[in-house]
Amino acid sequence: MYTTYCSYLLAHNSAKFPSFCTWLGLFSTMIMHGRYIRMFISWLKHIVETAAFYSYRSVSVLLRLIHHFQSVFNAKEGDFQKRSGSASSSQPVVDQDKLTPSVTLAVPLVKALPQSQGSQTGTSLQSSTGGELNAIPNNVAHNPTPLPPAAPGPVITLVPIVPEKQVRRYDRDVKVKGVYAAFKVEKGPFDCSEELATVAGWEPLTHPEGALFFYYPKQRVFTDADVRNPVTATKIGEAVEKAYRKAHEANIHMHPLAELVLELVMTDGVEMWGYYFADHDKRVVFWFEDHISDPLMNKIRGVERKSHVRYALESQYWKHIELFPNKRSLPEDVVVKLKEIVMLAQAENITSETCLAPFAPDEVDSMLGLVDSLMSEWFSDAEGLLLIVFSGSANKEREHSVWIAARFTRLFCNAKFVNFCGQPGARLDVDQSLYGKPNVHWILRVMNIVLFGSFDAQSKGIHRIWVDETVVQPRWKNFIDRLTTEWNGYTIYSTVMLAVDISFLTIQPVQNEMAATLLTYLSTLCVMGSLVVSLILAGQVNENRRRSAEEVASFMAGMSRSMLGLESLILMLSLPFALLIWAMAFFAAALSVLIFHTTDIVVVSITSPVWFAMFCLATWLVLAANDFHVSHLRSWIIERMSQVTSPSYV
Repeated sequence: MYTTYCSYLLAHNSAKFPSFCTWLGLFSTMIMHGRYIRMFISWLKHIVETAAFYSYRSVSVLLRLIHHFQSVFNAKEGDFQKRSGSASSSQPVVDQDKLTPSVTLAVPLVKALPQSQGSQTGTSLQSSTGGELNAIPNNVAHNPTPLPPAAPGPVITLVPIVPEKQVRRYDRDVKVKGVYAAFKVEKGPFDCSEELATVAGWEPLTHPEGALFFYYPKQRVFTDADVRNPVTATKIGEAVEKAYRKAHEANIHMHPLAELVLELVMTDGVEMWGYYFADHDKRVVFWFEDHISDPLMNKIRGVERKSHVRYALESQYWKHIELFPNKRSLPEDVVVKLKEIVMLAQAENITSETCLAPFAPDEVDSMLGLVDSLMSEWFSDAEGLLLIVFSGSANKEREHSVWIAARFTRLFCNAKFVNFCGQPGARLDVDQSLYGKPNVHWILRVMNIVLFGSFDAQSKGIHRIWVDETVVQPRWKNFIDRLTTEWNGYTIYSTVMLAVDISFLTIQPVQNEMAATLLTYLSTLCVMGSLVVSLILAGQVNENRRRSAEEVASFMAGMSRSMLGLESLILMLSLPFALLIWAMAFFAAALSVLIFHTTDIVVVSITSPVWFAMFCLATWLVLAANDFHVSHLRSWIIERMSQVTSPSYV
């Protein structure tokens, strides 16, 4: 109504009162926009009220989203104002991104004390030997500060180690008192800060798995040794000083964020200190001396290039992060790269039967869900809809998330090293052998016939899960499950066959036939052998060999070093089926003797064709299983006949 009246006044008075018409037009426009604004506000109010009616959680998530976008908008507005102010001033614009250090996996550096307190910013560990590292901005002490002078003690011996197999955290076997005594809790609020206080500069930290370790921030040193013992603290202080001094003498450029790890090693009663450095810039471990390490190579043959060894060193670096994840921030690029690797493994599991991922499809799917949780938090409403909130563990100090990312990344890095990633002879599918397959001896071919083809079948199964002396863990689980099912079936068949043999021996005509009785005895012995072997093999498959890749690899390697090699394991796995088939064959022979020794010509004439047909079918199956076919024999005969009949020219 108001807008129609204003339009009428504008049409009749625009020429007479131009100023009045201008203000009237603005007033009309404001009325129209105000109506639209009121309509939008009422519409938004209706949506919020409806959402609140159905689910209070949905409203809370919506408010969190609005708050997040508001904070982002405010941050951008503040940044814009800051840049505008900088541009309007006479000072040059400074790129703030260059002044802000990027997030790394390294433990943050110790902030330097003010000069008024008598400390020097950026004190160098190598200052005592004349060395000096480059300074960095923001007044951050980026070189370790020397430990207090330790009292003279025994000579410290340093030996290079790798974190995965030589930091023996899981083999400490520290005994706890077995006497029960109720602990008295003192009055007032509980306080255990004294036990968790810093000891001579060492900070006690608790691993997400529960292990206790210590960190010395001034020199960036980690150790599992109990530095609360004064003797141990003195020895480790000398070991730290010697490690950094040796690194300086070897002219090794020590990155400001490099970390040192010390491990107490006892060899034949001699005390030594194992050590390694971790470089967060290159994400490798290193030492101040040349080092040949069997645990680093992990028994992988044919390693010749540095680009190949780099994956082994990176795998050890991620093991270092896995052992000491506290006080670290998880870089976003690490999470993004890990998600891409897991997604690739999932795609390979879906599209290929020879996926190189060291995990089963269901495990990869669970890993992908965990990595998604590292990148963002999600909330669901009452109806099951997902609303993503842009908040996760990336670029935040969360040791549990750091441990998860380090564990997954280490396993994938180790898989790249085992599969010769980036090398000319890289393994591209899990069945590919990089060292070639041995020739099959003729004795094994004969043995395969004697065992009714079970030897060849088990050999193919074993070589699918044991490739180049490496266990294919996902296939191993399926292989063991299949064998267990087969052995359970063999025990049932053997029990039934044993009852048949015993019942057959009680028949009077069988007792009168020596050949039939002997064949039945042989059948009974084979049945008992199949039953006993099946039970023994089923009992040997325990939970350790089902789940632990290390236990499986150790078992397979031990079998490979036996007198017959890996074929001994294949022979054992072939016995239950082969003995059961031989038992049935002997029983069939005993029944045939009983049939053909009868004087009734009608019985013989009727059963003979059936017996011959069954024999031909069984023989055909055995020959086909060993790749012997009638068509091949026919082609061979025709080829020989053509060579004999063809004329020869001189």
